[in-house]
Amino acid sequence: MEITLSTPALLFPAISLLLLAFTNRFLTLANLIRDLHARYKVDHNEIFVGQIANLKYRIRLIRDMQACGVTSLLLCTVSMFALFSGWLEIGKWIFGFSLILMMIALGISLREIQVSVVALDLHIQDMEQIIAGVPQKK
Repeated sequence: MEITLSTPALLFPAISLLLLAFTNRFLTLANLIRDLHARYKVDHNEIFVGQIANLKYRIRLIRDMQACGVTSLLLCTVSMFALFSGWLEIGKWIFGFSLILMMIALGISLREIQVSVVALDLHIQDMEQIIAGVPQKK
């Protein structure tokens, strides 16, 4: 396979957009955690315990997504340098590893989405109990 200096450069916009999306997820979760913390100080509802565990796990997933994404971007840059320097075989391998890291970041992102659905299910269960007139646990 022929690889040129512009091949790794094609990933820059994609990786940058992914990192922006991951950062937005992180900021949203940070706001949710702050809000949940304030609400928990007022009302020690059991539902908050499940939400806290879920958010804690999601934060770790986002951290891992960002680490893989940043490393992928860094390796794209290193790959471009290797290709620029004439080290074609090394550049190909580094670029391949960069692609693998991007795939891992996307896989972790998929997992984080699945976990966020669990968090929404906790809210739905709470609302269903309120609608059904079941007393809430505290």
